[in-house]
Amino acid sequence: MSIQAVVWDVDDTLFDYTTADRLGMRAHLAAEGLLDDHGTVEQALARWREITELQWARFAAGEATFEDQRRDRVRVFLGQELTDAEADAWFQRYIAHYEAVWTLFPDVLPVLDALAASHRHAVLSNSSLHVQDRKLRALGVHDRFEAILCAAELGVSKPEAGAFHAVCETLALAPHQVAYVGDHPEIDGRGAAEAGLLSVWIDRGGLYATIDPPAGPHRIASLAELPSLLGADTRFGAPSTFG
Repeated sequence: MSIQAVVWDVDDTLFDYTTADRLGMRAHLAAEGLLDDHGTVEQALARWREITELQWARFAAGEATFEDQRRDRVRVFLGQELTDAEADAWFQRYIAHYEAVWTLFPDVLPVLDALAASHRHAVLSNSSLHVQDRKLRALGVHDRFEAILCAAELGVSKPEAGAFHAVCETLALAPHQVAYVGDHPEIDGRGAAEAGLLSVWIDRGGLYATIDPPAGPHRIASLAELPSLLGADTRFGAPSTFG
């Protein structure tokens, strides 16, 4: 049976999260007078990303709430015992700089336009609905998706099969009728494949070129390759850049 719907990850798939996070944190550290507290700027940014990944892992494992992982990111980064209110205030000041540089990847709107008539579209994210709903509205693509599901509300995170099956159930489709597109080889790529979806792993810029690709996902370098992979009746698309 052909693919009826495409379910999308958001951060670093549709939305250029990595660039926004780096530029936003750089501006925030400058405003807070903290650029020199972690060695070089690059060291500070690397430390922030490392802490973010560790705290997200706690959230994904159900060991922290969405709000608490944010607060703990701030506490660990600053090395200070902050109240919830103090940590929230610091994070919100960062968010203002981060949101100022939000942008979609340039291949997003063309592929959404190309697939609009042939496929249904939804979102499955390991974030919270409040965050991703607001982000997709700000980026002007919220109305492209008939459903937006997030781990904070679902109570289950990718790569667990339950997360992928939840969005399939919302669409009233079987997993084999759904494609999932995400940027992480394990959380998105292997997770979707093992849940029975057509898994499409977008490896932008060959960021994971040094690792062996997981079994199951189709690996692409640009969303321009997606329509042909799905067999969509459209002139948009590009041949795969991976062998």
